[in-house]
Amino acid sequence: MKNCFDVVIAGGAATGSALAYFLSASHSFKGSILVIEKDASYQKCATALSAASIRHQFSTVENIQMSQFGSEFLYGIGETLEVDGERPDVNFQEAGYLFLSTPEGYATLQENNALQRALGAQIVLLSDRQLQEKYSWLNVSDLAGGSLGLKGEGWLDAYGMMRAFRRKAIAQGVSYIENEVLQVHREGGRVTGVTLNNGETVSCGVFVNAAGTGAMKLASQAGIELPIESRKRSVFYVTCPETVNDCPMLIDPSGAYIHPEGEGFICGIQPPADQDPECFDFDVQYQLFDDLLWPILAHRVPVFEALRCEHSWAGHYDYCTFDQNVILGYHPDINNMVFANGFSGHGMQQSPAVGRALAELIEFGEYRSLNLKRLGWERVLNGQPIIEKNVW
Repeated sequence: MKNCFDVVIAGGAATGSALAYFLSASHSFKGSILVIEKDASYQKCATALSAASIRHQFSTVENIQMSQFGSEFLYGIGETLEVDGERPDVNFQEAGYLFLSTPEGYATLQENNALQRALGAQIVLLSDRQLQEKYSWLNVSDLAGGSLGLKGEGWLDAYGMMRAFRRKAIAQGVSYIENEVLQVHREGGRVTGVTLNNGETVSCGVFVNAAGTGAMKLASQAGIELPIESRKRSVFYVTCPETVNDCPMLIDPSGAYIHPEGEGFICGIQPPADQDPECFDFDVQYQLFDDLLWPILAHRVPVFEALRCEHSWAGHYDYCTFDQNVILGYHPDINNMVFANGFSGHGMQQSPAVGRALAELIEFGEYRSLNLKRLGWERVLNGQPIIEKNVW
């Protein structure tokens, strides 16, 4: 392997591979690209262990627009990422999200809906009566209504999407190696290169930090404090003896979620704040299911009282402690280090848009298709968080 590349990307999961694809797909970009991924099996990466869903129901313009592009990309992913006649199929289940609201939260739901619809998202508000008519299995006794996505929302094979990005990027000339960045080398306002786990040093023109929960260490080595922590999220696969027809991705006001998957359902919930420390292990939080999640789901859908947990797993969010939104782009102190960190659980669905945006930023020095400047470092350094009301 040569030891000098125009662009070096640390992290080859959804974001890193999407960037590698879009940058190498540009007819005007002639540079060399190296992606460094510590685990080519991706067994422990956030994308592979996520609930693998996409939604337009956010309260922030950029988050809505990024996911809208993600949906459009999914519609044509087979043709776009075709390699040697093989077209990837990520099995996009476009069944929508249904956000449920109590009377206390309904004004926020209406406000969010107005913005979503203004941006072209196909989201409808349903009253409690309409919810009951449409979903007879749903307990609406404490609800004011809900917000349902009609197009572009659902769940998919996230692992398949990530592998498709990687395969296409390689076909377009991108180099991938299974290794780990152990040290970032900075001189003045530039990153000059990185040292790998095998002792090799690779120099770079641009260095991209897309390392997920490993991003904090790389940023620190470059003298940058990245406000991100690794937060564990457990996912449970359950079955129910009763039939629940036409179930979308159901989001309870508590934040609990559940959606159909095969013969059963995938579900989860964010732990209470006092039980959600920085964490790097993969131990499943079974007590969270028994004590919190299951009772919530049984209240919302009475037949879920009979849920049976078949298996479960745990993964990690690169959680932005500043405002739960991604931090994108160059840091003002380093003119050749690009950050794509702190997705807080939205990385898979935002990866196509972020990949395209950072490819433009690296090649042209600016965002061209979608302006994501507001998600840059300036808000962090100035203490001006972007409040996303639908973090979930």
